[in-house]
Amino acid sequence: MISVFRTSVLLAAIACSMSCTAQAPAGSEAKPADGAKGTSAAGSASSMSEKQRNSTMIGMDIAKSLAPFKEEIDPVALSQALTAALAGKPTKLTAAEADELRASFGQKMQAKMVAKAAAAGQENLKAGQAFLAENGKKPGVRTTASGLQYQVLRQGSGPTPLKTDKVRVTYSGTLLDGTVFDSSYERGQPAEFPLSQVISGWTEGVSMMPVGAKYRFWVPGDLAYGAKGTPGGPIGPNATLVFDVELLDIVQ
Repeated sequence: MISVFRTSVLLAAIACSMSCTAQAPAGSEAKPADGAKGTSAAGSASSMSEKQRNSTMIGMDIAKSLAPFKEEIDPVALSQALTAALAGKPTKLTAAEADELRASFGQKMQAKMVAKAAAAGQENLKAGQAFLAENGKKPGVRTTASGLQYQVLRQGSGPTPLKTDKVRVTYSGTLLDGTVFDSSYERGQPAEFPLSQVISGWTEGVSMMPVGAKYRFWVPGDLAYGAKGTPGGPIGPNATLVFDVELLDIVQ
């Protein structure tokens, strides 16, 4: 998503060498970190040399990339190892010891992340089920046999697309807490895609809409991104999603 050089690629290389499938916390790339706007403790970047500024920037990126592992890290030992390695001096681990530790550390972190994802999935599943049970009782909300819920915000008068058609739409997608994770409105232009190539909740829902209509959909996790969610992205495992969709046209 970010095409410019980021020193976090250094940590990506480390993660790959550990065979560890760690992902950044959901939504971490959507917003800058708190306090990112020039709140330097030293007070002024102009007082540093170019090398010091570059080093500070690299250190900030490394720290951000290491956030998923912070409970496993001693910053002093990390700094000592980095200083020694850059100077070509021996570190407190031999290469063989580091290789052995790297494998076990990768396995440990992967197991922790799998357990964390499973717990989050169960939490999201229960929250989604509770929400949909209440939401389905509201006037105007309909529930299909699959569990998809929808409400007609504006009815259309045009043709209804087939599930094999390509459509042009404007839409916004949010989590249950209102967090926007995708929006053609924010991009300022409609989107086009085949209904056969989107999440099943969309395939079912949009194929019910006449052209010109605007519907709101509540999509259970199993009709959205399922137990995996969007790894490294804002949508957690088994998350129930909300979409407002306007069907503009069926694209021939």
